[in-house]
Amino acid sequence: MDKLIYTAMSGAKATMSQQTSVAHNLANATTTGFRAELHRFRAVNVQTPALPTRAFAVDASVSNDLSTGPLERTSAPYDVAINGNGWFVVQGADGKEAYTRNGHFTIDPEGVLRTTSGLAVMGDGGPITIPPDNSIEVGQDGTITTTPLTGAKTSASAIARFKLVNPAAADLVRGEDGLFRTQTPAAQDDSVRVSGGYLEGSNVNVVDQIVSMMSLARQFEMQIKMLDTAQQDDKAATAIISR
Repeated sequence: MDKLIYTAMSGAKATMSQQTSVAHNLANATTTGFRAELHRFRAVNVQTPALPTRAFAVDASVSNDLSTGPLERTSAPYDVAINGNGWFVVQGADGKEAYTRNGHFTIDPEGVLRTTSGLAVMGDGGPITIPPDNSIEVGQDGTITTTPLTGAKTSASAIARFKLVNPAAADLVRGEDGLFRTQTPAAQDDSVRVSGGYLEGSNVNVVDQIVSMMSLARQFEMQIKMLDTAQQDDKAATAIISR
């Protein structure tokens, strides 16, 4: 009877883990550049001297949906979206490189281009700094061109270029801050293309996530009923043996 209890318990625990992931996805359905989390169940045979007639359910294969989200035109000067595969590089809180698809950038009083959470956006020569009193234009290859708002407005100059990378999906690990990282810094990928004045939306499919949440709720109820059935069977068996 105890084997049934542990089997049902493992299934309920894995289901709760998936429910947490789905809730996290739904909460970020409107987050710019968000990538949905994917969880998969895996069966692990119970190691017993007898025949392996039972298996534990383990939520062991956690991955990320790296498909692109929809692009929305904002016309904001510091909004940038990646077309297809690729990542922006930012300087994480630990000083190391991290990767994001959220191209909603701002500039601080010193002119440093930053994410909404305050992280510096990296260019091919370090953190990107925008000169004051200049308008900017972002080319498809990530080159940032500035034009003075006063004086000779025709004297445009390229001041920096976004560091754009495209590491293998298997090498990317999502951190608790929502940023992705690799063991070693990824190299610049000149094939990555961007669009200035656009933002990429979340790739979360709300309908799929809601259906998944409903399915997981039913699975959890089934596991709890199995635990209740095991308890009732144990009581009945105990009563028979005690006679």
